[in-house]
Amino acid sequence: MAQHLFTSESVSAGHPDKVCDQISDLIVDMYLEQDPNARLAIETLATTNRVVIAGEYRSNSEISEEEIDAHIRELVKEIGYEQEGFHHEKLQISNFLHGQSADIAMGVDEAYQKDEGAGDQGIMFGYACNETETLMPAALHYSHRILQGLHKARLESYSDILGPDAKAQVTLLYQDGMPIKAHKLLLSTQHAEDVSLDKIRNIVLPILETCLPKGWMPANESILINPTGRFVIGGPDGDTGLTGRKIIVDTYGGAAPHGGGAFSGKDPTKVDRSAAYMMRYLAKNVVASGIAKRCTMQVAYSIGMAKQLSLYLTTHNTGKMADQLILNWIEQNIDLRPKAIRELLNLNNPIYLRTAAYGHFGRSPQEDGGFSWENTDLAKSIGQSLLKAA
Repeated sequence: MAQHLFTSESVSAGHPDKVCDQISDLIVDMYLEQDPNARLAIETLATTNRVVIAGEYRSNSEISEEEIDAHIRELVKEIGYEQEGFHHEKLQISNFLHGQSADIAMGVDEAYQKDEGAGDQGIMFGYACNETETLMPAALHYSHRILQGLHKARLESYSDILGPDAKAQVTLLYQDGMPIKAHKLLLSTQHAEDVSLDKIRNIVLPILETCLPKGWMPANESILINPTGRFVIGGPDGDTGLTGRKIIVDTYGGAAPHGGGAFSGKDPTKVDRSAAYMMRYLAKNVVASGIAKRCTMQVAYSIGMAKQLSLYLTTHNTGKMADQLILNWIEQNIDLRPKAIRELLNLNNPIYLRTAAYGHFGRSPQEDGGFSWENTDLAKSIGQSLLKAA
């Protein structure tokens, strides 16, 4: 197709599901800060003035329910919830965390003549493309940017008008495989009771324009702002939230496959998380090296086994050499055992709360190891080795 449309969505940090993702990753960080080898699988449910946490953990450190409770309330306050139906001071918090299954632990633990195994079976994907400077699909990239811009504007200028719950959806027009402009824009944002739709639109339109490339804004009739006309009741008061329900928002906006496993609430021995980060790291470095415009990778594991069951790569016919040559180089040079992934990407650090809103990919690597999988330090080696061989 010479032209086609493609749509992705994002949700704000105040979206009910993202509130839950952040609470789950908050608890992961709390344990990893005290015990880098802690094992965690944390689920959160949030509804009207109630938060329920459940799941399993194993750690050399004990964190009291009172400390977890206080951190959850502080996080909810930072997100912006001081509303009648969801308020950091009024929350009832129920804690049902318990110890990890010994059967699961036995499969994962290192032992004599046994490498650390994967925490579960599963398939994980990674993707990168040259549509944006972050090597992310453009529709998702701009959906995230719009909501980050809205969040900044709310904190700096409109805290009395805008609420923390919001969703964005961006439809782009592609020409010969590359995005050229926005075709439709949709933004729904929570707001105060007495604020008109015209006021909301006047606040939002400059944010949209700032967050898109110059000349990409569609006509006014193609920009939908709060299309129901009213969005006062929001957050967990308006829609129950659960951990792990926004996996496409978290990854590639539908532009690439997803293995099915959520990330938030899981320590890095869980390959749902660590191997997905590794696949992004490898796919991004392939594209950053200049040997392909797009790259998708897949890996599969079995619970309790260290070596992957399979590894797949495609450059979608954009590569400068056969896909098999790239795959061979990765298999010969990169250790994909779960422990090796954690060590390479420094994943045993408390770096996960920051991933739980606005996407796990396409973010800037940070000095403390956050978003380490976004580094392109492997690109030069890949490019020089493979271009020379080709």
